[in-house]
Amino acid sequence: MRTKLNKKTARRAGRALIPAGALWMAALTAPADAGPTIKYGDQSYLTIDYALQVWGQNRGYTSPTDSGSVSEFFLRRNRLTFSGQYSDQIGFYVQVDAPGDSKGGVDDKSIFYRDAYITIDYSDPVRLLVGRFKNTFTRENLEACFEPLTMDRAEVMSYTPFGASRDTGVALWGNLVDAHGQYRLMFANGRKGDNVVESSPRITARVHWTFFDPEYDYGYRGTYLGTKRVLTIGAAYDYQANVAYSNFALKTDAQDYKAWTADLFYEQPTSTGTYTISAAKMKYDTGDAINGIVPDPTLPITSQLEGYYVKGGYMLPNKVGPGRLQFFARYEDSQYHLASGLRDNNWASLGANYYLDGQNLKVSFEYASIKFDKQSPTDPSLQDYNQAIVGLQLIF
Repeated sequence: MRTKLNKKTARRAGRALIPAGALWMAALTAPADAGPTIKYGDQSYLTIDYALQVWGQNRGYTSPTDSGSVSEFFLRRNRLTFSGQYSDQIGFYVQVDAPGDSKGGVDDKSIFYRDAYITIDYSDPVRLLVGRFKNTFTRENLEACFEPLTMDRAEVMSYTPFGASRDTGVALWGNLVDAHGQYRLMFANGRKGDNVVESSPRITARVHWTFFDPEYDYGYRGTYLGTKRVLTIGAAYDYQANVAYSNFALKTDAQDYKAWTADLFYEQPTSTGTYTISAAKMKYDTGDAINGIVPDPTLPITSQLEGYYVKGGYMLPNKVGPGRLQFFARYEDSQYHLASGLRDNNWASLGANYYLDGQNLKVSFEYASIKFDKQSPTDPSLQDYNQAIVGLQLIF
């Protein structure tokens, strides 16, 4: 996810990036510059980007009713992005996607608008996003999915129960103290529909402080490929009133939704290579309505989820053949707090990224082992399994 820097922030960012060698690596880490740009007058322009991830995956089960392993190729992400500036202060971003095409034998997936928003940059400390965009809760959700450290972000825990990865609304945000501090305040739809107790806005607040090179965009990256020295600590709170009934049959015992997260990201380039570590804790709470007397049948299974992840990476200091090699590892723990005791699990994985042209062209591999605290006797997707993925990524 990209936002425009005004001239003051660009100058500050430039002073911070030059010592880390960012200018030398800019072409490898800035897919925003990859696509063609059409200019209109002195200030207006349109940039077109195309991004594709093709995965080959082997997984230890086929479906919740089939325990046989499955091997398949599919398009993990398939995106076309139109972004640019209407004027010096007003910009826009539109992204269409057809993810998961050919997964599970389902071809010709429909294209839909994943993002569509307007940016208003009054100044560094005062910026607005209006439309549909990434909700501003967890760091990992805000990390660009084409610039991760590991193969992908968490399959479940980084996405909020209501709104998931994106929501529609407005966000006020900005950079403070030479972009070392950042705040965000988002008002969005959250949970809507007939099963909601009463319609109210979802409110999300997030802050972070970065100690070395600043992270000044609305979105983050999972790794800067050794171009920046970054230490960022962040926290966020998510709230929406009256989202569900604990007794759905009688429409009684209304519950609010509350969630919090705290996260840390550190990347250190050295003469021996680049070291990366990232960790986060998150807890989603809907008053235990999922375990109510008669729970809402449409309430997300993640409405009581609590979890954390730790991931780390190491990039070799020199090229290996024509590209750069980075190893990574990930561990995450998810507790759903369901009365059945099912779904609670941990994930452990190892893998590597081979960058032929930074994030613009790379090959990745990951092997993961998923273990359940209590295995389902009938659902293979809730039993221990392993999976291996090989992925090819292209950004233009």
